[in-house]
Amino acid sequence: MKTVFIVVFITIFLAGCQTTKPMYEYENYSESFYSMKKEGGAETAADWKTSLEGIIAKSEVKAVRVPPGVYANLGYIHLKANNSESAIAFFEQEKQIYPEAAKFMDNLIKKAKTQG
Repeated sequence: MKTVFIVVFITIFLAGCQTTKPMYEYENYSESFYSMKKEGGAETAADWKTSLEGIIAKSEVKAVRVPPGVYANLGYIHLKANNSESAIAFFEQEKQIYPEAAKFMDNLIKKAKTQG
């Protein structure tokens, strides 16, 4: 009886140690954003854009949702570069994944259409 109890206890203990799959793949989101804001300039902005694209690629590979705001930030980068078509596409993706952002994304889409 004591052996059965020990086996059951170890099984339950090991089952409790199972790790869960993360919801999002943030990669170096915070660091690259901080660097862009702190240093400014074209180089850090390009690094920020590359970081966002990397987050999207890794999220697809790991089959997790792209974190909130990534598509919106990438769309805003394209909007600032006068690439309204791409900006709208990214804003639409953000809106599709996160419907709670629809009103904000609709405003940005409207701005992109008037800019383009």
